[in-house]
Amino acid sequence: MGSNLDALTTVFTEFYYWVTVVFMFLIHVGFCLYEVGASRRRNHLHTLMKNTMLIPLVTVTFYFFGWWIYWAFPNGPGILGGIEDAAAANTPWSQTMGTHLGDRITGVFWAAFLLFSWTAASIVSGSVIERIRSGAFWIHAVLIGSVFWIIDAAWGWHAGGWMVKLLGYHDAYASGVIHAIAGGYALGILVVLGPRLGKFREDGTPRDIPPHNPWMVTLGLFMIYTGFWGFYAACNVPAISPEAIGGQITGETWTATNIYLAPTSLSAITFNFLMSLSGGLMVAYIVSKGDPFWTYSGGLAGIITASAGNDLYHPIQAMLIAGVGTWCAYKLHYWVERKFKIDDAVGAVAVHGYAGFIGLIIAGFVLWGQPSSPYEGYATISPWGQLIGACIMFGLLGFLPAYIVSKIMSGMGMLRIPRKVELEGLDFDENSTYQAAVDEVRAAEKALVA
Repeated sequence: MGSNLDALTTVFTEFYYWVTVVFMFLIHVGFCLYEVGASRRRNHLHTLMKNTMLIPLVTVTFYFFGWWIYWAFPNGPGILGGIEDAAAANTPWSQTMGTHLGDRITGVFWAAFLLFSWTAASIVSGSVIERIRSGAFWIHAVLIGSVFWIIDAAWGWHAGGWMVKLLGYHDAYASGVIHAIAGGYALGILVVLGPRLGKFREDGTPRDIPPHNPWMVTLGLFMIYTGFWGFYAACNVPAISPEAIGGQITGETWTATNIYLAPTSLSAITFNFLMSLSGGLMVAYIVSKGDPFWTYSGGLAGIITASAGNDLYHPIQAMLIAGVGTWCAYKLHYWVERKFKIDDAVGAVAVHGYAGFIGLIIAGFVLWGQPSSPYEGYATISPWGQLIGACIMFGLLGFLPAYIVSKIMSGMGMLRIPRKVELEGLDFDENSTYQAAVDEVRAAEKALVA
């Protein structure tokens, strides 16, 4: 490993990312609790298994081609150049993608990105509960988790991404790179999938379908907050020297950096994470008139809104920006629901998609003129660069592919469960063990009556 300092830095970095991965696993635990709590009893097992099986499917596909996409496509390709040759080191058959004591970082860094992939797929999962076929969702989970979000990461969340170079795109903690794209992707599915039976009255007004278990929803969201804190840390490079990036960082002190290799610190993101969580919670409580479901969701929306610039915001800015984004997301959710009859079961499109989109735009104004990268020649942060980036994330890489794939699935009868199954419950249709147990109990009851 070279000098003792290099050795210690390598071991520290390896352990740092390993810890963040463990923390981020709580995001997925939280989503499981949250979605099961939000769904009705007859759909609990289906909801749980749908979210559980995305873990192996996204993990395997991310290993075989998702990770390669990130390193291969920062140029577009065709915008700034072709496919990057450096990506050859991240193909499944390369030395770095296996047990290799000379490289102690790739595995844990890969795992951090993988947990981001699970998050993107889980965001979509919540919005479509109680009516989508498991197979259809798993196809979408692979597409968002191992293809589309990682393309946008290569473009806008990579030190050499073309959006960073040409647009000055800045999204330090993934308002757009994960949340806006996942929200847009969920909306693309929902437009084709349609609402749950009984969601809208005959006159078109929406009914409220409250969570089956509010306590489970609460615990789930608090776990997501905890995992999201680990996510923030995972978005940083923990220790880097000026020489490591060509001397672009001024000074001689080693530092933590954001994903673009610009200096930041865990102290800075701790201030801003907690202030943006607080801003979201307070505004959500007020705008929803104390509704617990939206209060907790609003805390998440606040973090997501401020995430684009939380490496540079003052804590008070983070709090205020979080509040603005939460208010907008709440209002947009109900306007879209009434206007377009979109049934987003857990408000995922609003909390992640709208809040992430709005957060990118706000960052463009608040950080206008700030450097997007420590490298010379990159565009600076601007409102138009952030707007173009937000449209790419939410629309081009999120909504559009989800809508097209869902239309194809719907035409083939693969997307939505039959009406009879939706009325009886997915647990009775897709879980043969559960159905057999219910049938046995019913037969026993009939025998006792006889």
